[in-house]
Amino acid sequence: MTSKYNYDQLLSSEVKSLKPSAIRHFFDLANRMKGEIISLSIGEPDFVTPWLLREAGILAIEDGYTHYSPNRGFHDLLEELAQYLAERFEAPYRPEDELLLTVGGSEAIDLALRALINPGDEVVIPEPAYVAYEACTHLSGAQIRHLALSADDEFRLTAEKLRTVMNENTKVVLTGFPNNPTGATMSRHDWLQVAELLDDFPNCILISDELYAELSYGECHVSPASIERLRNRCIMIGGFSKAFAMTGWRLGYAAGPDPLISAMGKIHQYMIMSAPTLSQKVALAALRAPRNSNGEIELLVEMRDAYDARRRFILKRLSEIGLPCFEPRGAFYVFPSIAEFGLSSNQFCERLLEEKYLAVVPGSAFGPSGESYVRISYAASMAQIRTAMERLEDFVSTLRTASKS
Repeated sequence: MTSKYNYDQLLSSEVKSLKPSAIRHFFDLANRMKGEIISLSIGEPDFVTPWLLREAGILAIEDGYTHYSPNRGFHDLLEELAQYLAERFEAPYRPEDELLLTVGGSEAIDLALRALINPGDEVVIPEPAYVAYEACTHLSGAQIRHLALSADDEFRLTAEKLRTVMNENTKVVLTGFPNNPTGATMSRHDWLQVAELLDDFPNCILISDELYAELSYGECHVSPASIERLRNRCIMIGGFSKAFAMTGWRLGYAAGPDPLISAMGKIHQYMIMSAPTLSQKVALAALRAPRNSNGEIELLVEMRDAYDARRRFILKRLSEIGLPCFEPRGAFYVFPSIAEFGLSSNQFCERLLEEKYLAVVPGSAFGPSGESYVRISYAASMAQIRTAMERLEDFVSTLRTASKS
């Protein structure tokens, strides 16, 4: 039956202009194909939420925790989270007014932007960057200024580069370290230089997405919130999805100065009400889980060590295959260059999927500077990664042979 409505006219022009996520596109494409598909496209831990945490969820159901929580979250979890952030990342926050529990880290980013943006404001997005940053910024009504980072700088945000895009309209710098998709990290020296630059822009807020903070290899993650001159102009975004294998529980948080968190809390109160009650009980168990002699949560360390082994293996194989790749120091992705083949990243990924049944994500999904790269997730079993690298090697060999003929 033909509808009398013109839905194209009814839809918001802002929503219509949003590009579909390339990550989900390749994930869905792989799921529709027949054959032994290996997907290294989604940032989804292959670990099941540890039993200690699942058990806490079961007990919470049995105890009747099936109602709303307070808007900002249960106070015992907020207290535990404040202690964790202070001890682990030297980022002290008051649980009663500087923390907010959200439905995943993405809600926290959305809330922060909506609480800050006025007409004419600009948001700087250093990229390659997580695909949701651009979408959330676009929907907030802000103008986007892309800042291309480079493998030559280890994909770090340098104050020198940041200065080139800053102006009196810059309201937010939206960063994500450890980075998705590159795995890049920032040192304390890096953040101190950024802090010095931002002193010249007093009306600018740093939104720091630190969802992968606990997935750092080698040196401990450095939060900009641990730097005194940044803390009062920084909104720290975190969550339990990646490090604790709790993606389906949908629990994130925002930490920052009371006036900013209160403004975010007002939007959260009307739009969401509260973060999932059961998830909060599970998160409390996560933060209270047994710790090792270094004060680290043991179940988290076990998963991080497994990722690190996969990281080292996949870097070794990429080197053997001959694909240049910056060594990631965080998250669970590698970002090798495919520039030698003369294909767009989208063409490379489509052919790899069609010919070798291997799904990875084109670098262009993460911003213009991601072109000529692909993102490969190592949040998969070692067996899958081994087979995937064999398929990638065969594909690359075919491309090189064809280029010589």
